[in-house]
Amino acid sequence: MTHHLLPRPSMGLPDIFQAFETEWPFGERHAMRVETYADKGEFVIRCELPGVDPDKDIHINVEGNQLKINAEREHEERTERHSEFYYGTFSRTLLLPTSCNTEDIKAEYEAGILTIRMPRRETEARKEIPVARVGK
Repeated sequence: MTHHLLPRPSMGLPDIFQAFETEWPFGERHAMRVETYADKGEFVIRCELPGVDPDKDIHINVEGNQLKINAEREHEERTERHSEFYYGTFSRTLLLPTSCNTEDIKAEYEAGILTIRMPRRETEARKEIPVARVGK
């Protein structure tokens, strides 16, 4: 009997984020790895982005309930006998939970890790929709 191991959903809040774009065109080895979780009333997204300059290479935008992360990396290695240049564009779009407060998003970059924190709304917006009577 063969058993296949499937990745476990993240602990805490599985499926609160959904990704549309996951891979850089050259395969998983170069994908922007992302983890998402909830921590003390905040939604947290951590992205592995080594070798980028956060001042000019990382762009984060919110459009509706979508968070878009774009990054570009250029890296050059030189030795006495060899020179190599790596570059690429990374992009990830995540659907945000409806209880996410997109007005107060904070992002930090340290040691190749981009951390984005979004607080939850104090109260979820609920609205009852009236039903109109049509006809007699």
